[in-house]
Amino acid sequence: MIPDDVVEEVRARADIVDIVGQVVDLKKSGKEFKAKCPFHEERTPSFYVVPDKGFYKCFGCGQSGDVFTFVMERMGLDFVEAVKHVGKRSGVEVREVKTGRPEDDPDRPLYELNAFARQWFVDQLQDPEEGRAARDYLAERGIDQETVERFGLGWAPDDWRALRDACAHHDFDDDLLLEVGLLNQSERAKQPYDRFRARVIFPIEGVSGKTVAFGGRLLGSDTSDAPKYLNSPESPIYHKGRLLYGLSWGRHAVRREDAALVVEGYMDLVALAAAGFENVVATLGTSMTREHASLLGRYSKKIVLLFDSDRAGLKATFRAGDILLEAGLHPSVVTFPPGEDPDTLVRQEGPEALQAYLDDAVDVMDRKLQILDEREYFDSIEGIRAAVDRLLPTLRAAADPTLRDIYISKVASRTGVKRETLETEARQQASTRSSALSRPGPRRSSAGPGRPATRVPRLPSHEAERKLLLLMTRSADYVEKAGERLGRDDFRSSAYRAVFGALLDDPELRAPSEDMDPQAARAFEALLEDPEEIGHASRAFDDVVARIRVDAIDRQVADVMASIRSTHEEAEKHDLVRQRAELLNERRALAPDDGRTTARSSSIHSDSNDWNS
Repeated sequence: MIPDDVVEEVRARADIVDIVGQVVDLKKSGKEFKAKCPFHEERTPSFYVVPDKGFYKCFGCGQSGDVFTFVMERMGLDFVEAVKHVGKRSGVEVREVKTGRPEDDPDRPLYELNAFARQWFVDQLQDPEEGRAARDYLAERGIDQETVERFGLGWAPDDWRALRDACAHHDFDDDLLLEVGLLNQSERAKQPYDRFRARVIFPIEGVSGKTVAFGGRLLGSDTSDAPKYLNSPESPIYHKGRLLYGLSWGRHAVRREDAALVVEGYMDLVALAAAGFENVVATLGTSMTREHASLLGRYSKKIVLLFDSDRAGLKATFRAGDILLEAGLHPSVVTFPPGEDPDTLVRQEGPEALQAYLDDAVDVMDRKLQILDEREYFDSIEGIRAAVDRLLPTLRAAADPTLRDIYISKVASRTGVKRETLETEARQQASTRSSALSRPGPRRSSAGPGRPATRVPRLPSHEAERKLLLLMTRSADYVEKAGERLGRDDFRSSAYRAVFGALLDDPELRAPSEDMDPQAARAFEALLEDPEEIGHASRAFDDVVARIRVDAIDRQVADVMASIRSTHEEAEKHDLVRQRAELLNERRALAPDDGRTTARSSSIHSDSNDWNS
C-alpha cells in the first residue's frame, strides 16, 4: 500500500506530457497537446493531453484518465507499479507500508503537526488584537486579504512558548515539534522554545500541497541579533534544495505561460502574485540547485531570473544561470535599478512597470557581456583575458549544443578570440572540473550519520572559521545555530570575527557594509566568491563549531594558567583552578577522543601543581 500523500505528490510532480510523449508523438495545440490515439487506429488526431488539469482524453474511442491510468493501460501495470514507475521518472521516492491504515505512514504525524501549526498561525493573524500589527504590515506591502488566504499567511506572536503550549494542549509532544523545527533547543535554554516569534508566517508547501515547513519575516527590532527572514530547518519532509516556494500554486501557470519567474524570497513571490503574476517561484534561503533546475524543467524550458542587481545578486544570478544551462534550460535575466527588487517595484510603480522589465529580460550570456562592456573589460588585452575567464563557465555550462554554439559565436565576436581557442578552453575547464569531482574526498569519521562525530577535525582554527562562515553565508539557518553555540570572542581571526558579527546582525548580508573594516571586507568578499562545495553540510557545521569552540577553550585555559602562576591569593587560585576544571570538562565533552586533550590536560595539571609545591 502506498500512502495517499505519496500518491498525490507523485501525481502533482509528474509531467504527463513527458510521460505520454515517451510513447506518443505529441504536438502542441494551444494550451494542449494532441496526437493519434495509442489505444485505437485512426487517421486524424483525436487524442488530447491537457497538462494544466493532468489528464488525457481521446474523442474517438473515449479513453481518458490521469498519468497513472495511462501507464497502467499502456504498460499493463497495476496501480502500485504505475505509481512507482511515474515516481521514479518524477524524482519522488515511493515507499509502501504493510497495511492501508493511514496511521502506518511514518511521516503522517509530521504533516498533521504542520497542518495544525499552519491553522494556529492563521488564527493568530486574524485575531483582532494579536494580529493587528502583522495585518497592517501586509496591507502596507500591498498584500490583500484574498492573497493572505490563498497563501495561508499567518502570525507568530512575540512569545517564547505560545505555539508550544497550544501544541501540548492538542497532544503534540516536544520531540515532534523539534523534529520539524517548530521548536528550538539550545545549551543556554533550559526548555525548548518557539522558533518563530514576532514573525509573519509563510507556510511552505510541497508540490502535493501539503505543508512541509514554514518561513517567517520578523516584525519589530527588539532582538537585534535575530535574522530578518527565517526558514524551518531541514527535516524528514523538508529539503530546501529540492523544493521551490510557490510551485504548488504556480506550476500550471508556469506551463501555461511557458516561463517561470524565479525570485529570491517568499515576500517577492507573494507581492507578485498579489499583482497578478501567477507563474512565480522562489528559492528558500539557498542557491539554485540541480534539483531545482530539474524541477523547473518539467514545466518550462524558459526561466527568468529576478534577483537583486547588486554585486551579491549578480553572483547569485550567474551561478543560477549556469546551473539552469547545465540542465538544458534557457535562463534570462531581468535587471532592476539600484536598490529596487520585484517587491518594491511592483508596489511603487505597479504591475505594468514590472512587465516592462520582464519584456526587456536578456539572455544570461548577453547580460554577462553587457556588464563586462560597461566595466570596460574589452578595452585592453588584460581585460579581454579576464573577460574570457568570466565567460568560460557559462560556455561550458550550456548543455544545449545549439545554444552553446550561439554563445561561442557571440564571445568570439566580442573578444576577438578564435572559436577554436574558446572551444578548447571550455573543454579543458570541463575536464579539470570533472577530475576534481571524481577525486576521492577526505576520510570521514566512523561515526554513523545519526551519531555525533567523536573527533574534532584537525583543521587550523582559521580554516574552521572560514568553513563556518561559508556555511553561514549560504544559509540563514546556520547563522541562527552558530549564534546559539558561539560568541564573537570565540574567533581567533579578527577579520572573521568581524564577519561573524556582521552576519549575526544581518543574516541576509551579501556584500560588505560601508562601516566594515577593510580587512574584514576583503575576507567577506573572498567568502562570497569562494566556489567550494561543502558536502554533508550539517555534519560539517557541527565539526567546525566544535573545532572553533575547542580552540577558544584552549586559549581560555592558557589565560587561566597564566593567572594561576601570577596570583598569590589562595582563594583566587582555587577559583581559577575550578574555572580551569570546568573548561576542561567542556573540552572533553566536545572532543572526547582528541589525543591533544589528554596531553594538554596533563600539562595543565603539572603546571597547576607548581603553585602548590
